[in-house]
Amino acid sequence: MASTRETTDRSAVRTLLRLWPYVRPVRARLFTAAFVAVVASCTGLVIPLVLKWMVDGPVADRDPAGVWLGALYLLLLGIAEAVLFGIRRWLVARPLSHVEAEMRAGLYRHLQRLPVAFHDRWASGQLLSRGTTDLMLLRMFLAFPLTFLLVNGVTILVGLVIMLLQDWVLGLVILGPAVPVMWTCVVFERRYAQVARRAQDQIGDLTTVIEESVLGIRVIKGFGRHRSQARAFRELSGRLRGTELRKARLLATIWGVIVTLPEVAIGAALVLGVLRVADGELSAGTLVAFLSTALALRWPVDSIGFLLAMSQEAATATERYFEVMDEVPEEQPDAAGGGDARPHAPGAAAPGLRFENVSFRYPDAPPGSPPLLTAVDLHVRPGESMALVGATGSGKTTLTALVPRLHEVTSGRITLNGVDIATMSREELRGRVAVAFEEPTLFSASVGENVLMGAPRAAGKAELDRALAIAQADFAHALPQGTDTRVGEQGLSLSGGQRQRLALARAVVGRPEFLVLDDPLSALDVHTEAAVEAALRQVLADTTALIVAHRPSTVLLADRVALLSGGRIAAVGTHQELLRENAEYARLMSASASGEQEDSR
Repeated sequence: MASTRETTDRSAVRTLLRLWPYVRPVRARLFTAAFVAVVASCTGLVIPLVLKWMVDGPVADRDPAGVWLGALYLLLLGIAEAVLFGIRRWLVARPLSHVEAEMRAGLYRHLQRLPVAFHDRWASGQLLSRGTTDLMLLRMFLAFPLTFLLVNGVTILVGLVIMLLQDWVLGLVILGPAVPVMWTCVVFERRYAQVARRAQDQIGDLTTVIEESVLGIRVIKGFGRHRSQARAFRELSGRLRGTELRKARLLATIWGVIVTLPEVAIGAALVLGVLRVADGELSAGTLVAFLSTALALRWPVDSIGFLLAMSQEAATATERYFEVMDEVPEEQPDAAGGGDARPHAPGAAAPGLRFENVSFRYPDAPPGSPPLLTAVDLHVRPGESMALVGATGSGKTTLTALVPRLHEVTSGRITLNGVDIATMSREELRGRVAVAFEEPTLFSASVGENVLMGAPRAAGKAELDRALAIAQADFAHALPQGTDTRVGEQGLSLSGGQRQRLALARAVVGRPEFLVLDDPLSALDVHTEAAVEAALRQVLADTTALIVAHRPSTVLLADRVALLSGGRIAAVGTHQELLRENAEYARLMSASASGEQEDSR
């Protein structure tokens, strides 16, 4: 997902003010740095006054001692200005790196708390660019433009006062370009905001393509799609290049105006000043001081363009950052997900896992579209294993995702031992329910760390070895560093069956009260499947389990079977009962059995 909303109506100042809570802890150092920079800049404006004194005094009087004294003053002023600017940089370096680190950590924590529906909508590259490129732009803004918009503004104001006090006629000449320059800045700011937003969104899209190409490199090579991927990358890169060139053209335009008009004004002031010196209306020292002050203001004026550009990019980065941070996390409020999730009287629901009139529609589904699940009623008794069977797309995986509240029910409720899960904290709920997904996800960590993610914090080697044994994942001990071996990104250094067994070990390591397994044996060969099934029977004897099943062999692990059809529970019974009494179930099992026979050949 690329957020391409235009930003014509947003206020850059109001957007940037949202950074204040992050800046507030280091405000003392930043304010001190700004004050030091203002003093340093104003120190530079004293130099023209010393020049005036030297020209009208020692130089006119041919006093070498006075000239050397003036040179000493200039040297000291230059050293003081350099030292003060060095102090400013020292003051801001540490606190701004802290601000960036805190914002990045806050973004990461918030992403962990956002619902699965959010991550389904957003491309990972867009999130990555917000945590890297955008935060880098914000740090640069806080380090430089934020300070120097103030410093240069004060410097220009003080410099103009000095020039007007020296000679108001020449001062008015210098002020002539002020109105066109200000008008150019207003137009530039509005147009640059749109282009900056477009560029940063395109960077997010490009990041997504790069990430997907790296993670999917086996598919790209396997199907020989490197040329089409390269073409897609070139197209996105070309669009980004065009946007960056548009930014460059806008910046060149404002810089041309900001540089040219003041230069013309300085030239006019020079000609007029020379004529007035020749007529005796102005001293040479005053003209030198005036022009020196005007030249000292060139940098503050010339810098307005790129300072505004950096500020607009920072405002866009802030807007993009808070687009994510403004998303409501799962905990706010904790029970808001269920359409009619409600407290209940003790004993109002049967123990075990129960679905009561549960319906579900994805939050981003088109208005008026039918729900994916409708009026689901299902009861998994304590200690019972229930297999969930249905055609592809019937909603089996979605139904299991409702138990750990990866998605919230649209209406109805789900209870664990009589307690509505919507009234539990997610930490408590997910401590009682363990999940193994059909697509096993492993992290760039050791085998042991991946498995122990599913265990209480006190779990150790004994629990790890037990879980590996149950999941028939003893291959982990034969890896180069045993269970300390890092599996690499996405666990792609392992086979699909090995990844699935480690995911299964992660699900059982914490001895969960409730177990939700989404087709946990799909990537296993026949022999490994038989061994895992034997171990699973021991686990399932001590827990309440809901198992998504496609194979008859997996169905036979369960005590009873539920058939999901058309978003509803169509039948519940034992495997043999449904084979005899339900034609749809018999057809599904017949097709699955044929597939198993083909796989075993």
